[in-house]
Amino acid sequence: MTDMRERRGAARVVVPGRVSSRVRATLDARLLDLSITGARVEHQNLLRPGFVCAIELPPSLSSLSLAVRVVRSIVVGTEKNEAGERPLRYESGLEFVGLTAEQRAGLESILELLIPLGGLGEGKIVL
Repeated sequence: MTDMRERRGAARVVVPGRVSSRVRATLDARLLDLSITGARVEHQNLLRPGFVCAIELPPSLSSLSLAVRVVRSIVVGTEKNEAGERPLRYESGLEFVGLTAEQRAGLESILELLIPLGGLGEGKIVL
């Protein structure tokens, strides 16, 4: 039997008690619409309703990072990728949580700019 330390490259140390931690991941998403209360995005990885994360708007929309809660997430289809696979495509509704006055003002400025331009176009974001 192979020693686990050989496979891992280093020994693991058990952490006593219930120490909390945070795992962050990056998920590319396409911003479909935006309002003062939330956003709708399209992406390829499951987001569970109730999950809290941050949405980072692109520099073209002033690079705001806002806390959001996933309100809903549904499968809307599949899309063939370069590898020939057909991963699921999801659409999720996000609700802003804990916006500061500064973040709200920034969001209002973005919305004021987008309305005369006819909307978002093909905005890509990181979630």
